[in-house]
Amino acid sequence: MIFPRLQGPNRTLVQLVALVLTMGSLSFAAVPFYDWFCKVTGFGGTTSVAAAGSDVILEQTMKVRFDASLEQGMPWTFKPVERSMTIRIGETGLAFYEAHNPTDRVVAGTASFNVFPYAAGGYFTKIECFCFTQQVLQPGETVLMPVSFYIDPEMMKDPEGQFVHEIVLSYTFHETPLPADQAALQTPAATAAVN
Repeated sequence: MIFPRLQGPNRTLVQLVALVLTMGSLSFAAVPFYDWFCKVTGFGGTTSVAAAGSDVILEQTMKVRFDASLEQGMPWTFKPVERSMTIRIGETGLAFYEAHNPTDRVVAGTASFNVFPYAAGGYFTKIECFCFTQQVLQPGETVLMPVSFYIDPEMMKDPEGQFVHEIVLSYTFHETPLPADQAALQTPAATAAVN
């Protein structure tokens, strides 16, 4: 017999260790699984991504409102240039957000986003978005950041989606660590060497 049969306290200990390892593995896998699930289903207002616009444009229109906020401690100012627009379903829309870094240091940020109502999440399709990459603003810099999108005409076939008349696209900027090349420029030793 290669593995002796465990009994008593040893068996309970092995079962508890196996349970802890199983629960740890499941919790580790939960975040990527949930992220995948949201992207596939649009759950929680997660949007879709496409390489190009829709081939079908309907006569029906949709009002899209734009919202902007900052995580606590993020020093930028951040706002939509246009608060809302009305576009035809399937038509490619282009909106801009403005960000400004009023500090005397380089600040990097990443935007998280969602769409409300959640029923529209999987049908709100982004083609290009500043939220796909980290944004780095120099001291005093102001930038216009575009997002191009369309509303998938398939939404009109969805039992819940067909009753949506207004969509809110929300972004929240979070401060993130600077890229290595920018961070090196921020160290006092590097600044003194330049001067």
